[in-house]
Amino acid sequence: MKIGFIGVGGMAQAIIEGLLNAQAFAPSEILVHSHRPAHYQAYAQDHGLVAVDSNQAIVRNSDLVVLAVTPNVAGDVLTEIADAFTPAKTLISIVAGLTLDGLAQRVGDQIPTLRTLPNVNVAIGAGMTAVAANRQLTGDRLVAAQGVFEAIGSTTVLAEDQFGIFSALAGSSPAYIDFFIDSLSRAGVKYGLSKEQATQIAAQATLGSAQMVLKSDKIPFALIDQVASPGGSTVAGLLAMEEAGLMTAVVKGIDATVKRDAENA
Repeated sequence: MKIGFIGVGGMAQAIIEGLLNAQAFAPSEILVHSHRPAHYQAYAQDHGLVAVDSNQAIVRNSDLVVLAVTPNVAGDVLTEIADAFTPAKTLISIVAGLTLDGLAQRVGDQIPTLRTLPNVNVAIGAGMTAVAANRQLTGDRLVAAQGVFEAIGSTTVLAEDQFGIFSALAGSSPAYIDFFIDSLSRAGVKYGLSKEQATQIAAQATLGSAQMVLKSDKIPFALIDQVASPGGSTVAGLLAMEEAGLMTAVVKGIDATVKRDAENA
């Protein structure tokens, strides 16, 4: 099976590198093209991928076609490649804000299509991707299309009207979590650790806590209670953070993200 990428920007590269690291596709099974030959040809050469000379060639020579362009050019690109599509091809879109109906209006409603919203952590096989399929994408072909993202993380099936909140919780949140880790590490520096040591400690603690939440049958607040001994230092820290408005700040950050996404839709 071959997978082709129309557009080789940051998210496309994250997906490709995740797939290569996971050995889900061989380099020779990944085709790429973008509007800047010097960029995509050099990228293909560096990673052993197949560079092709047009978007139509991507469609003709791929089983799975990943639309990975910016929203402002997506409509023109879809119009350009529509004639090359047949129902034997599967279209996968990672274009933010472009609905299944919008995709069908350009390439036809007979094309099996998967709308996706991955986050940048797919590059290290720890991504989180929302997916929504049209009626034509079923059975083994749905498994194959969704399997692209399951090879580089986890997926969740969502209604399209829930993609906005997903974008805030999974798409933007890596930046927020990195900000939290950096804040922890700066506190470590305040008390004498090097920034490198403090960042490693904070990042590993964050990773372990996330894994604990995923593996436990308890809600996060119950896990907090396991760490927070009565009258202890953890409780003191939690109360100080809440007094400073940590939870309110997080919710306000998500609200602002969702609002801006809606404005840009």
